Amino acid sequence: MLRLALAALVLAVTSADFNVLKSPRYPIFQEGNWPVPGDRIPDVILLSMGFSVEEDLSWSGLGVGNLFQRPRATVLVTVTGVNKLPLSGNGISYPVENAVPYSVDSVVNSIHSVFSEEMPVVLQLAPIEERVYMVGKANTVFEDLAVTLRQLRTRLEQDNSVIQSLPVSSLYRNDETDRLFLSELQVLQDIVTLLSGHKHLAKDNVPDVYSLELTGLEEIKKRYGEDSAQFKDAVQILSDSLEKFADDMYSFYGGNAIVEVVTVESFEIPLVRRSRSILASEAISNPGSPYNLAYQYNFDYSVIFNIILWIMIGLALAVIAISYNLWNMDPGYDSIIYRMTNQKIRMD
Repeated sequence: MLRLALAALVLAVTSADFNVLKSPRYPIFQEGNWPVPGDRIPDVILLSMGFSVEEDLSWSGLGVGNLFQRPRATVLVTVTGVNKLPLSGNGISYPVENAVPYSVDSVVNSIHSVFSEEMPVVLQLAPIEERVYMVGKANTVFEDLAVTLRQLRTRLEQDNSVIQSLPVSSLYRNDETDRLFLSELQVLQDIVTLLSGHKHLAKDNVPDVYSLELTGLEEIKKRYGEDSAQFKDAVQILSDSLEKFADDMYSFYGGNAIVEVVTVESFEIPLVRRSRSILASEAISNPGSPYNLAYQYNFDYSVIFNIILWIMIGLALAVIAISYNLWNMDPGYDSIIYRMTNQKIRMD
C-alpha cells in the first residue's frame, strides 16, 4: 500500500516532460532519466546556451558542450493539456519535477547584458491569450505575424492557411475551440515562413530566443474529454506539427539551434508573464516583506562595490598627496608664479 502511494505521489509530481527535439551536433544534453526541477528550466536553457546562472544547478542531464561555440538560437514550446506527446524517438526526454510556471525573462536579460550593442531576435508569444513580446529584430521580422484572435481567424480563412494541409480528422474547422487550436498551428507555420525571408539572422553571433505557449490542446481536452476522438486527433496533429517546426527551425540555423518542448497537464497557477522593459533590471528587494528585511543583492553587487570602493580610495589618496605637496611647497623655489613675480619686481 505504501509503495502504491509513493508511486502515485511521484507520478503526480512528475506529470510533465522536458523534451529536447533538436540540439547541435556537439553534445549538450546527455541521455538519462534525470528529473528536471520545474523552477530551474530557465537555468537549464541558460546553461545550454553557454551563459552562467546565479545559483549552481546540480543536474546530470547537461553535458560539457563546445567551449568555443554557443547555439545560435533556443526555441522553447510549452504545451498544456497533456503530460507526454507521441514525438519521435530521435530526441531526448526528461521528467519534470514540480511543474510550476516559468518565464524566459532571465534568458533574455542575460543575452541583453552580454550583447548590449547587438540586436537579437526575441519572440515570446501565447496566441490564444493574445500575449506577445518582441525585442530587437523580431519587430521587423514578425511584423506581419498574426498575434490577435481576429488576425488569426482571418489568417485561417486564407488559401495558404494550415487548414488546407491538415489531414482528415474529427476536428470541426468551424468550431471556435477547434479553430483556436488550429490557430496555434498556423502560428508555427507562419514563424518559419517569415524567418525564411531573413536568412542573414542565422549567421550573426547573437543568440536568438523563441518562447511559445500553446494552450489550445488543453481547451480541446476540456471541451471533448481526454478519451474523445477529437483530443486524440489533436494530440497527433500537434505532435507532427511540432516535429516539422523543430526540423524547420533547426535547418534555418544550420543545425546550431536547440528546440525544446515542455508538456504539462496544467499548471496550478496560470502561466502568466508580467510586462516589463528589456532595459529594466530584475527586482532585488522585497518591499512587501513585513519584517523590514535588507535588500537581496544580486551577483553583480560585489563587482560594482569593488569598482566604486577602489575608485574612491584612489581619489582620496590623490587628494591627500596633492594637499601634502602644496602645504610643504617652498614658494621661492617651487612655484613658477612666485618666480615670475620676483623677476618682474627686480626689473621694476
